[in-house]
Amino acid sequence: MSRTVPARGALAAWACLTVAIIAEVVGTSFMAHAARDGGWSGYYLIMAGALALSYFFLAQSVRRIAVGVAYAVWEGLGLTLLTVVGLTVFGESLSLQQLAGLMLAVAGIVCVTLGEAH
Repeated sequence: MSRTVPARGALAAWACLTVAIIAEVVGTSFMAHAARDGGWSGYYLIMAGALALSYFFLAQSVRRIAVGVAYAVWEGLGLTLLTVVGLTVFGESLSLQQLAGLMLAVAGIVCVTLGEAH
């Protein structure tokens, strides 16, 4: 049984996408902190830097990953991780309908990602 290993460039692209997702979650989390604090906050600087970093690494990832796939994964996993942050850090709640929608989004991301030509 043989197993194909993705080219180094593809692994680097997925690593860039992972960094982009993490930076998006950090940036958006600090945006929530800044908005809830009211007025000017240093959180805005962290937010801006993290979101700029996120877009930079997203752009790097689309060199090897189809832009639709990269964006779907970036947005979908970001949404999922931000939901976890909202629940754990901000004490937000999640209704059954919201949970169902989140599960559908994750299922869609899996389908889009698996459908990418390798």
